[in-house]
Amino acid sequence: MSSIDPISATDPANGTGGVAAFFDVDNTLVRGASAYLLARKLHERKYFHLREIMWFAVKQLRFIARGEHLGDIQAIRDRALMLVKGIPVADIERIGEEIYDEYIAPKLWQGTVAIANQHRAVGREVWLVTATPVEVANVIASRLNLSGALGTVVDREDGLYTGTLATPILHAAEKAQAVRELAKNRGISLINSWAYSDSYNDVPLLEAVGHPVCINPDARLRAYAKRRGWQVYDFRRGQRAAKLSLKLAGVIGFLWALKRSFKDRSGL
Repeated sequence: MSSIDPISATDPANGTGGVAAFFDVDNTLVRGASAYLLARKLHERKYFHLREIMWFAVKQLRFIARGEHLGDIQAIRDRALMLVKGIPVADIERIGEEIYDEYIAPKLWQGTVAIANQHRAVGREVWLVTATPVEVANVIASRLNLSGALGTVVDREDGLYTGTLATPILHAAEKAQAVRELAKNRGISLINSWAYSDSYNDVPLLEAVGHPVCINPDARLRAYAKRRGWQVYDFRRGQRAAKLSLKLAGVIGFLWALKRSFKDRSGL
């Protein structure tokens, strides 16, 4: 397990280059799937029908319940590419700003944001690495004052999306490869760097750095992290308890109101 505290650790002055922290987005930084949030906003703008947003909503619920699944990722990719074909790139960039304000900001895991800020405070680069479209990822990085974002790039022509990928979807091993290329270009020492993710699919990314950390891990990643002695943070527990309490209070309130209504009707 990495015992280095990102708040106080001093980067080794051994000539190996700079140091960075790399963060996955979905369920690591933001609760749920950011692709669904984009789809939701596109539906509001009448880019596609209700049945499409319902399809994305089902995928969102499955993602929250069981974590990231490769089959769902591929299905979301294919459906999203079909839907964005012909949409102006500038529209998605503007929508990205709206998504952040309306949906993403309230869903940020503040514990993860705090860790990112700790890295920034000691002068490290902080990058997002995500399958999320790069236009949305760039907005998140900008709003959080991070160094930048690596995201999936959709091909465009004459300012419109073509419906095909310009690069492979940034997922699993592709994330690790993108980080290696970024590190090479920016002189970043990966052995001295950090990576954070919730998904077992991101093991290649986590193993690409010297300090892998799991945040809100799915079951497979939690088990793998235990075997490897990796550090784990889970910010979901308190929130789950709070949600359960609210749901229980709602049920009790409903039953109480139902009982009162019955008494009123029966004259008791």
